[in-house]
Amino acid sequence: MTYLIVGLALFFAVHSVSIVDEGWRDRTAQKIGELQWKGVYAVFAIAGFALICWGYGLARQEPVVLYSPPAWSRHVTMLLMVFVFPLFLAANLPGRLKAAAQHPQVVATMIWASAHLLVNGTLADVLLFGAFLVWAVFDRISMKGRTARPIPSAPASKMNDVAAVLGGLLVFGGFLIWGHEALIGVPAY
Repeated sequence: MTYLIVGLALFFAVHSVSIVDEGWRDRTAQKIGELQWKGVYAVFAIAGFALICWGYGLARQEPVVLYSPPAWSRHVTMLLMVFVFPLFLAANLPGRLKAAAQHPQVVATMIWASAHLLVNGTLADVLLFGAFLVWAVFDRISMKGRTARPIPSAPASKMNDVAAVLGGLLVFGGFLIWGHEALIGVPAY
């Protein structure tokens, strides 16, 4: 469990710099250079993510059950997950979907984490998905007072919504049929 907790702390520490002190982030990036800042950020984020994956895998070998999800929660989770991938893609495909969600990647993260908390009741699951949910909520709230950074994305188009929805559903289908079990080790259905 230690590796999972350290990984979560490292991953969310770097992902929370702008939430906690956007001015410090900007000054530091300007001082060392934007590219160098992104490099340091990436190293810490990747190290945290690797520790999360490793620690979660270890924690699943000796699960500590906190609650047993009801059978119906699997169906609700599947329904919620239908929205996650299209929203995730909409972040880089400006259109009505992105405008409606305002911050579609963060909204996708909140839905993903909530859906997984519905069907997973071990301590490792609550730590993992709960941390992502709490972070996403704080990030979403903090965005109201932060300066929007330009994000490289496709040019605005009416077809971006179609691409986000169809592409997202395609990725969801692939993840449902093959990816979840291949990457996570647990069948999604």
